[in-house]
Order: sequence, then C-alpha cells, then structure tokens
Amino acid sequence: MKTVQLVKKENTWQYLTKNITLIKPLVLVFGSRLLFENPSIYSDIKSLYPDGEIVFSSTSGDIVSNSVKDNTITITAIEFEKSSFLIKTSNIKKSNFDSYKAGFNLINQFPADRLKYVFVLSEASFINGSELAKGINRANVNNTLITGGLCGDEVRFEKTLASYNENPKEGEVVAIAFYGETLEVSFSIYGGWTPFGPERIVTKSKFNTLYELDNKPALDLYKKYLGDKSKDLPAAALLYPLNVKLKKEKYSYVRTILNINEEENTMILAGDIPENSVVQLMMTNIDNIASASERAAKQALESRKNKPQLALLVSCVCRKLVLDQRVEEEIEEVVNVLGDNVVISGFYSYGEIAPFHGEKKCQLHNQTMTITLISE
Repeated sequence: MKTVQLVKKENTWQYLTKNITLIKPLVLVFGSRLLFENPSIYSDIKSLYPDGEIVFSSTSGDIVSNSVKDNTITITAIEFEKSSFLIKTSNIKKSNFDSYKAGFNLINQFPADRLKYVFVLSEASFINGSELAKGINRANVNNTLITGGLCGDEVRFEKTLASYNENPKEGEVVAIAFYGETLEVSFSIYGGWTPFGPERIVTKSKFNTLYELDNKPALDLYKKYLGDKSKDLPAAALLYPLNVKLKKEKYSYVRTILNINEEENTMILAGDIPENSVVQLMMTNIDNIASASERAAKQALESRKNKPQLALLVSCVCRKLVLDQRVEEEIEEVVNVLGDNVVISGFYSYGEIAPFHGEKKCQLHNQTMTITLISE
C-alpha cells in the first residue's frame, strides 16, 4: 500500500508525504463545505490525480497526520498493491428512497464474494442516520465490517456535501467496498462520556424527535437540568448529550441534541430515540476524551495479525468543541499508540457509523472516536 497526503490552504498545496506516482489510486478528499462549493473543485483534484477514483466528504475539521485542519482541503491518495475497491453512490434527495432503503440499496450493489470491508460517507442534512444503518445491516448478509461517518459542516449545520468523481453535492451517500485476500481490517470505538443525574423513560418520541420523558415535556426537563446554560440552547446541548439504553441492546449509545423546537417543546436528536428507552444526561472533560481515543486505538490493535498501514479516524464535532484549543491531543494519543509509520486520515463528523466493539452490525453513534485500521 502506497499513500500520499496533501493539504490545501490559501490556494497552495502542501505535500505531507513524499510525492510519488500512484496508479489508479483511491483519492479521499476531506474539507470545508464552503471550499467544496467552488465549481472547479473536482477538476482541480482531477488534475492532480487524472487516473484517480475521487471521493469527497465535507467535514467539521480534517484529521491528517497528527494534526487537525480547519477551513482547508486535505487529500489522502491510496494505491493498493494486492487489493481492489469498488465505489457506489445513492442520492437520497433526488431518489424516492428513504434512509433505510438508501442504506439497503447502496450495500446491495456490491458483490458479496470476497468482500472484506465497506467505508461509508453519508450526507447529513436529509439522512436519518439510524435508519441508514438499519438498511445497511439488512443488506449486509455476510456480516462484513462497515464503518464510516456522516459528513460535517463545521458547527453551521446548514448543509453537507459528498460525491464520487464529480463536484460535491447535497443528498449524496458514498460507499467504498474493499476486496482482497491479504486485506486485514480492524476497528474500535470509544466515547469517554459519563452519565449523571436521574434516569428517565422516553414516553413519547418519533424517530429522532423527543417529545416526552416520564410523561413530561422533554425540553422543559432538559432546561431544568441545564440551569443557566439553557439560555445558550441549542448550542449548549452539544456539550450535554443523552445516554440511551434499550432493553434488547447489550450496550447503550449516545445521542447528540442537534436542535430544539420551542413551539412544540421538543428536542431533535442526531439519531432515533425509541419509546421506552432509558435516557440520562452525559458530560465529559478533555482528559476523558483524550483517554478514550487512546483506548479506541489500543482496542483496534488487539486482534490484528499485521501492523496497520492506514488508519481512518471519524470523530464527533462535539468532541472537537469540548477539546477546543487542545483538539489535537486526542489525535496525538492515537498516533502514540499506532506509531509514526501509520498514515492517519479522517474527519470530524455529525455522526459515526460502526458496530459496537466486538459486534458485527453497524450503528449510528454520536460523541465517539471511531478508528478503522487497514493493511494488506
């Protein structure tokens, strides 16, 4: 596996690794949504990699090497020596698919024979990430490992963009399938958030809209526990997500509150929150987030036979907000575990897609660091 990484800021490309010639590379382009709206963005990247298969994903910050970049475009170009890949797309805005069908039809396009891994990059403006994951799992009959994330738009939450071999656009979901006898892929996720306060029962909800907790308006209760910080809603909610536990699930998951509806007294979450689930407020600090990223890296290494060559990192924009000026610390923890010889690429997202550690079916997560390690 050969890899080249570049960063563009203020119209200048900087090579972070040796500029070597790659034949038919997979080109992952992460960057600012505002920069992606330049009508020449695809042709500019194509001029650098005329034979490349180019995938775009807007972000809330790019992860490259051991650093985090804002208001930039980063490129990771990968040439596989023993493996192959296949890319498919689905556009939820233009098609008649709902999120479940989009996930099912996307994965169903890939030949299952010798399929080792799928990396999903999904727009986040129109998609229901929970339903997308359910559709993906329904089509994933062989329990192939699937990880990825929802695109970002800094903290603007205006729109997200993605594409394959064309200018980035709204509504696009892109999946990259990897094939190869020698391909080895492992992963892990970890959050580092701690529940606090009383547990509450979800007594009324619909998909990702939360109406009532313990038969009382959910937003009123949430404001009560936030106290003075409630005046900063919805931004303040990013720092106090909900821990969600289902009776049938072994693990609990985290849901970020993306918005509030004062008129209806409701909260809109990043993913589904089923009725009768048990929720609890969560909080964290910088040290816990950095330690969680370290633990995720160690877990991802545990079952491997060979040293990883490439690490794909998808972390949550809310973690970035907590870390603030110390945001690179969680990336440095990952690099310290994996070593300097592993190429690091990734982004801050509006949601992370991965199974729970040790399981097969992927889920939509919030507030986690997801690490996928690849070698061939």
